[in-house]
Amino acid sequence: MASMAMKSSTILKSFSTSFRVAASRAFSSISVGSDLLSSAPDVSLQKARSWDDGVSSKFATTSLHDIFKGKKVVIFGLPGAYTGVCSSQHVPSYKNNIDKFKAKGINSVVCVAVNDPYVMNGWAEKLDAKDAVEFYGDVDASFHKSLDLTVDLSAALLGTRSHRWSAYVDDGNIKVLNVEKVPSEFKVSGGDHMLAQI
Repeated sequence: MASMAMKSSTILKSFSTSFRVAASRAFSSISVGSDLLSSAPDVSLQKARSWDDGVSSKFATTSLHDIFKGKKVVIFGLPGAYTGVCSSQHVPSYKNNIDKFKAKGINSVVCVAVNDPYVMNGWAEKLDAKDAVEFYGDVDASFHKSLDLTVDLSAALLGTRSHRWSAYVDDGNIKVLNVEKVPSEFKVSGGDHMLAQI
């Protein structure tokens, strides 16, 4: 029993350390004013869908150009589908405010995570959020790596994941960018905070 408690304590300490390391790093690849399309050239995302839809589309991907060019888009990234803060707070903060975003002229609200599109689809359906938010998988983390927004969450058995972040992008140009200090926090990347910034 004591050894289990010690093991659990070691895991939590390791997890906490990985968050502190993440918090101290610089986010230098993108900033307000950056062109998102040129920051992540040749990167595409995988729209959330069922396996059968993936097969029928021949596993088509969606280019960043198609998502952002000529549109006003709010995008938020999070560590992973089905995880705590992501499910209970982050997605609902956008889903529940979708009418307010539309009223501000936002064409789409996009959620992206380092997951496959089938997991993202199941999660979006579970959250009853597919009608409000567009969900995309970043299967190999290439999108987040291009933006220097990855974090190693191996201590939580998650591997390479996305930081928790949000951005307002107008025609590919980043107008607002928020990145949480650590992925477990939810202070600046939520829907209410974004609404006040647009």
